[in-house]
Amino acid sequence: MRKFIPTKFRYLLAVILLLSFVQRVQAQDDLLGLLGEEKPTKEFQRNAFKATRVINAHSMECLSRGVLDFRILHRFGLVNQGAYEAFGLDQATIRLGLDYGISDRLTVGIGRSSNKKELDGFIKFRPIWQAKGGGWPFSVILISGIVKDGMKWADPNRDNYFSSRLSYYHQVVIGRKFSEAFSLQFMPTVVHRNLVASEADNHDITTIGVGTRLKLTNRLAITAEYFRHITDLPEGYTDPLSIGFDIETGGHVFQLHFTNALGMNERAFLVGTDGKVDKGDIHFGFNISRVFTLSKPKKFRKAS
Repeated sequence: MRKFIPTKFRYLLAVILLLSFVQRVQAQDDLLGLLGEEKPTKEFQRNAFKATRVINAHSMECLSRGVLDFRILHRFGLVNQGAYEAFGLDQATIRLGLDYGISDRLTVGIGRSSNKKELDGFIKFRPIWQAKGGGWPFSVILISGIVKDGMKWADPNRDNYFSSRLSYYHQVVIGRKFSEAFSLQFMPTVVHRNLVASEADNHDITTIGVGTRLKLTNRLAITAEYFRHITDLPEGYTDPLSIGFDIETGGHVFQLHFTNALGMNERAFLVGTDGKVDKGDIHFGFNISRVFTLSKPKKFRKAS
């Protein structure tokens, strides 16, 4: 039958059929629009935790773009030292930190601790962000940091290397905000120390942590975190456990807590915790977070 249709008419027929198909598709889209059917939108979940730290450990939260977070972390002495030491209040260890949100997904920070005079820094990136409306059901955060020991050399006459002062950590935070009241996250972490006390000690310490937040009121929540070591720790050290309360007051977040960890960076509390909970080796402490908006953030938008 094809041979009875001239070539120019075959081309014309093909064009007519193509235009007819396009018109039908457009008409179908218009009909769906009239019926109110729209492409579903995703809305990113925020405030799984009220701060970028659960207590000591990173939370699944990042700072918003252009926000500076000034953090004061304070630990008192051991509560079981009794009334003579004011139950630990006569002693104090402090860390001062500055964190900054380069974007809603990328946060960087630095800090200085009086414990071992350590200087630390980190970079925190969120490649996967929990969202409503068909998005990811959980968040994934990648964190890498470095810690420098600032103490004087125990033996200045031997060959001492700057690299021996350094430790590193790498962490993955996998978390979910289940409801407005409850959030949960897991934190597999590796800490590498360039210098160890003896050949029997491991340079790399692997641990997995869990952190949670339970909201009680609009401004009060219970928080807790615990790390279980998979790699053996040096003798005398143990797993860090912390329990506390978050109190939000405007631009401040107060975190009051009890912990067996004196250190306030990943090397210090993951590898250097020697307080035994069963013996009452508990420190009372607090964190204060004060945020400042240095640049006007972009209008919050839904993900497409």
